[in-house]
Amino acid sequence: MNPIIENRTEKKIGFLGATAIGIGGMVGGGIFAVLGEAVSLAHGATALAFLFAGIVAILTAYSYTKLSVCYQSRGGTVYFIDQAFGVSLLSSTVNLMLWLAYLVTISLYATAFAAYGQTFFSGTDLADSEWLKHLLISVSIILPAIINYVSVSLVEKSETFIVLIKVILLLLIIVTSITHVNPEHLSPTHWGEASSIIIAGMIIFVAYEGFELIANSAEDIKNPVRNLPKAFYGSVIFVIFLYISIALITVGTVPEDQLMAAKDYALAIAAKPALGNIGFTAVSIAALLSTFSAINATIYGNSRLGFILAKEGELPAAFAIEKNKIPTVGIVATMLLSIVLANSIDLTEIAIIGSASFILIFFIVNVGALKLSKKIKGNKTILLIASLVSAAALITLLFHTYTTNTEAITIFLAFILFSFIFELTYGNFVRKTFSLNHAKKIGCTK
Repeated sequence: MNPIIENRTEKKIGFLGATAIGIGGMVGGGIFAVLGEAVSLAHGATALAFLFAGIVAILTAYSYTKLSVCYQSRGGTVYFIDQAFGVSLLSSTVNLMLWLAYLVTISLYATAFAAYGQTFFSGTDLADSEWLKHLLISVSIILPAIINYVSVSLVEKSETFIVLIKVILLLLIIVTSITHVNPEHLSPTHWGEASSIIIAGMIIFVAYEGFELIANSAEDIKNPVRNLPKAFYGSVIFVIFLYISIALITVGTVPEDQLMAAKDYALAIAAKPALGNIGFTAVSIAALLSTFSAINATIYGNSRLGFILAKEGELPAAFAIEKNKIPTVGIVATMLLSIVLANSIDLTEIAIIGSASFILIFFIVNVGALKLSKKIKGNKTILLIASLVSAAALITLLFHTYTTNTEAITIFLAFILFSFIFELTYGNFVRKTFSLNHAKKIGCTK
């Protein structure tokens, strides 16, 4: 049996459930972490930056929709890449890059957790304490790892509740803050340069990462031909409007100098004009819950992705070790590597590396969908546009990063090089030595 495709069970997820998976995946900790980054580049045009990133996301969602309807597999992105390019050095390298990219998102959420956590020590020396920052980062990763190690059911049960809290709170901030918006803050005279606005959108693209998780649930979704497209498009469009609204409120209600002074926890500052200190505290608490739950869910997903890759020979066999159906080695490895990453590089670099990694992976998925367009019944023009737009987004981000943040691009390229060399040596050696159950190219799910 292919390790990615498991026995079919009764389909239990409807349209709303599938849409919630997409919204929950995107509205994790990303918006709390990268809002200040977007404002620092796009200034009054921050909403446009989120729109540009959303365009890349919705085009990629088209590819995922067509692929998910055809290939209803819990392997999601990994399975799509294998189907498009075969089990090869390219597909193995990209699959390992995906695993590493999720480590970066955990680091992003952990850094944001620490930033919002330190707001509770405002007015004391601990507010800017480096040791407290690193302690909070480490604890925010270690505790979810322990939860994953001990109780999978707790991970699953908590996510829906926390996602609901996040969305309600964000909508509350939008509704209560509308009357506090100063249109002058949003006028073109306060916009960044056109190139800066686009670059801002690419840097904060990681905030849209998560809609692809719907694909991993495809085989459990009722009437997938009808519900998968609605869930993908519905979740991405909802989040685009949510992020644009949050950006308009944030920039429109708070002077930019105040936002830049609190860049790492800008969303909490945005709640102050309408809700006062209570709003600031409420958002900070919500940010802690959101980032913690996002780390929790990402450790859950990445440890299982590692299990799949180990079964395919793309990670060491130890990652396939389970205890009570819990991939224990995968959890520990994810935890340790995330702690090292999160404590080694700053928020801006983490956001750039995370966004670049996912744009690269989504570009490859778009190209794969174009390659499979006949089989998946996809519109070649749309798939070509999706491929070109994601390629342009990646080139734009990398060029900007090369000129402004060489450390971030060095780490990103090191990820690619490591993945390639690892698969060229260990992965290729294992595949030649053992007979493994790789994904065979098959037709669409009946």
